[in-house]
Amino acid sequence: MDFNDSYYMNLALTEARKGEGKVNPNPLVGAVVVKNNKILGIGYHEVYGSHHAEVNALNMSKNSEGATIYVTLEPCSHQGKTPPCVDRIIQEKIKKCVIGTLDPNPLVSGNGVKKLQEAGIEVIVGILEEEALKLNEVFFKYIKNKNPYIFLKCGITLDGKIATRDFSSKWITNSLAREKVQYYRNKFMGIFVGTNTVLKDNPSLTCTLENKRDPFRITIDKNLEIPIDYKIIANNFDEKTIFIIENSKINSEKYNLLKNKYKIKFISLDEKDFSLEKIFKKVGEFGIDSILVEGGSSIISQIFENNLYDSGEFFIAPKILGDEKSIPFINGFSKSKIDEAFKLNNVKFNLYGDNIGLEFSK
Repeated sequence: MDFNDSYYMNLALTEARKGEGKVNPNPLVGAVVVKNNKILGIGYHEVYGSHHAEVNALNMSKNSEGATIYVTLEPCSHQGKTPPCVDRIIQEKIKKCVIGTLDPNPLVSGNGVKKLQEAGIEVIVGILEEEALKLNEVFFKYIKNKNPYIFLKCGITLDGKIATRDFSSKWITNSLAREKVQYYRNKFMGIFVGTNTVLKDNPSLTCTLENKRDPFRITIDKNLEIPIDYKIIANNFDEKTIFIIENSKINSEKYNLLKNKYKIKFISLDEKDFSLEKIFKKVGEFGIDSILVEGGSSIISQIFENNLYDSGEFFIAPKILGDEKSIPFINGFSKSKIDEAFKLNNVKFNLYGDNIGLEFSK
């Protein structure tokens, strides 16, 4: 691998990350156009449905003939919301295309590379591939079978509690940790909580960052118990609230009110089908590629028990409640032996002032 290749690909990866929270369910992509060791253009996929990274970089360039384009993901070769990027690359008479990783989308999947090579363009694949794969772990999972990427978040005390006995949890973690949570709310397309969390906390489930995107607010409300004046219903101005309900509640008076006046979206299931695995699959059918789970102990326990998560971060505060009746972050399964304990993998630690973030993935 040429040093220059890795250098410019790293620039493209950095550029791609600027699209976080703006392009889902499309992938994050960055591109850099270079000629004679001079950067002519740089760009990223900025907004879903808009120009792709390659086009933005080429639009910035002047006289790209004979240049090299570095792109984090294989250029598309099909007509979607925008024309194929490979056509523009060929049109600009690019000499070489350096790619981070191939696109698993069946509509692309090697076809972009093939079309470039047939046009006489040299193609190199696999530069900083590990980083390119990590960048789009959400997209790579979702594009295969429409199962959303599941990210767990939890704020806990040193003795493993998420709330006091009266369900108070404001605030276990500090402002720096809570700001990171807002980053996740912008990054992932949906946020999922259980019925009890909504009834006890009346959360807004929005993102407070500037220039942010609010996630789809998703909760289980089997019997339509959530009061009309709760924020998740009353503040549904963007029509991004989804309730999972029992089939028997369809066309009930409250169902029709929520659907027609408050524009709530619904996923209806038979009682026997209320597993998180089926719920997440149904959510994916809405075009939601990723879910931030901020559920309580029951939801988190079910996810671990059924191995439904992809990654997550637990925020640990230097606080101790010491009350056996306070709410633990796990409640639903237990192990009697140390060697049977559930073990998190790929762990790394982040510092948020006096709070610790325990980040993990499969």
